[in-house]
Amino acid sequence: MNAAPPIFATLGCRLNAYETEAMKELAAAAGVEGAVVVNTCAVTAEAVRKAKQEIRKLARENPGAQIIVTGCAAQTEPATFAAMSEVTKVIGNTEKMQASTWASLKAPDLIGTTEKVQVDDIMSVRETAGHLIDGFGRHRAYVQVQNGCDHRCTFCIIPYGRGNSRSVPAGVVVEQIKRLVDKGFLEVVLTGVDLTSWGGDLPGTPRLGDLVMRILRLVPDLARLRISSIDSIEADDNLMQAIASEPRLMPHLHLSLQAGDDMILKRMKRRHLRDDAIRFCEDARRLRPEIVFGADIIAGFPTETEAMFENSLKLVADCDLTFLHVFPYSPRKGTPAARMPSVPGPDIKSRAARLRFAGADALTRHLAAQIGQTHRILTEGPRMGRTEQFTEVTLQADHPEGVIVTATISGHAQTSLIA
Repeated sequence: MNAAPPIFATLGCRLNAYETEAMKELAAAAGVEGAVVVNTCAVTAEAVRKAKQEIRKLARENPGAQIIVTGCAAQTEPATFAAMSEVTKVIGNTEKMQASTWASLKAPDLIGTTEKVQVDDIMSVRETAGHLIDGFGRHRAYVQVQNGCDHRCTFCIIPYGRGNSRSVPAGVVVEQIKRLVDKGFLEVVLTGVDLTSWGGDLPGTPRLGDLVMRILRLVPDLARLRISSIDSIEADDNLMQAIASEPRLMPHLHLSLQAGDDMILKRMKRRHLRDDAIRFCEDARRLRPEIVFGADIIAGFPTETEAMFENSLKLVADCDLTFLHVFPYSPRKGTPAARMPSVPGPDIKSRAARLRFAGADALTRHLAAQIGQTHRILTEGPRMGRTEQFTEVTLQADHPEGVIVTATISGHAQTSLIA
């Protein structure tokens, strides 16, 4: 009887999802069978709790299976997961992307082959993983161009899970995107932990805008290039030029704003102030009037007063944000913010709800403004796709998946357009 292929569970960010796809290829090449692999997130204490919950659930559902835990929570808290009776192996973020690791994890006996914990010092890593995947999904491909972060925001544990910033050389990125286009992908998304730091460790210290312009110049058949989350204060001149002049660069940016009050931003150890965020949005919109913004905002950061929170709430309108990701603050052990005076839990919950309401209202206004407009929509299913602004669209007729169709917007539902 053939053994079952590994089961993979992914928690957390899009980069984790990308790396899970890479691990699937590595595990298959090594002949790993019958294992359960959990790729964890460490962004909040709640994320770690959910990881432990997922591990126990998968152990119940797959009795006798070898449980391999990896990802950011495994990197930052290896002892926590090694102490779980369900867990067979704990593997670090660097080790999970190495073929040699998976070769050592072949069934049936993972326990006797290596130490239970394989987690090295990620701060010593100087290169991104060499393993590249040729897309995942059937309509949109994600390309990891950067990993790690050199900044130390007071609420964030991620640098200790991902290490310092490392960049994939531009030539490697371009060649991968060419392969993806040859395979039929119409849209590519550049992804990383701190995307706007791309190039800082490469010869000549190029910037993200240089990479974007190079991709668009050297891959003329790429229909759509999209950028994932960026730090607006680090947007360089070439990136702004690309926003202004390159229609194949999609008019949607997700901004790592986190707060709208200057004192809170300083206590977060962010590198921008409130006016910087507003100015960036105004400049980008002047260069590309149809551009829309998503943003991450934390509700109830330690020491946040009601007046400080109001500044964050007003940022939704002042930056004309469309897609809001709201994070109720939860203390993350090992971070400076966890030692700061906390905001009462009910206040955090209430402020998060108010931010979400403002975000829902902003999205509704955006949806209503699109009625009667014609959009180019990349299909993700027979009757679902996304506009260039990344707004979801429900289509009223079937279309092949992974094609771009032009349609006029006739209405909208709660969170999507109808065409």
